[in-house]
Amino acid sequence: MKESYRSKTAFALAWVWLAFVAFNVWDLIAHYTGKSSLVALAVLGALTALVYSIALRPATVFTQEGLVGRNPFRTTFLPWASIDDVTVSHSINVHHGDERVLRLWTPMSSARERAKAQRRGAPRRQRGRFTTEPTLSRSEQAAVEAFAGKTHADWVGDQIRERAEAARRRDEQAAPPRVTWSYDSIAVLVAAIALVVAAIVVA
Repeated sequence: MKESYRSKTAFALAWVWLAFVAFNVWDLIAHYTGKSSLVALAVLGALTALVYSIALRPATVFTQEGLVGRNPFRTTFLPWASIDDVTVSHSINVHHGDERVLRLWTPMSSARERAKAQRRGAPRRQRGRFTTEPTLSRSEQAAVEAFAGKTHADWVGDQIRERAEAARRRDEQAAPPRVTWSYDSIAVLVAAIALVVAAIVVA
């Protein structure tokens, strides 16, 4: 069973952008005026290629066999047993092989999110004699403690580390990583470049 992690905000905004582009492409084709319409299409194409590459495509995917890191122009597969360590800063950095590092594009932690997580993890001072906040159940309290001081990226990094350690305990083979090009991103980029070239030629 696959588990995918991505930036929900970027993903949602990207689909809003695609809806905006679809409407504008229809309008430009329906009311085609020559050079100006072609230039507008080229601009929309270039921006859409950028949005697709950095907002729609990136994802961190857990499979039974290993970790899949989908970055803008490459996809890297790492068997769980081949992962040596995981560190989290702004991005999740997966260490493997001969001191190689796979930097995952999602989820990332901003300085604001990390500061918020640290405030959430800090002990709260009780003011007054009586408690005004609702009492949490055991499961809710366990969830709060698990996420205390951690961002979403920290939590995903912990999951990667735990799965790698479990694979090594099962003596799974540390197979080499597989890296492939993202042909979908390349195709979108080529189409955008073709539109830009056509707009320049016509101009």
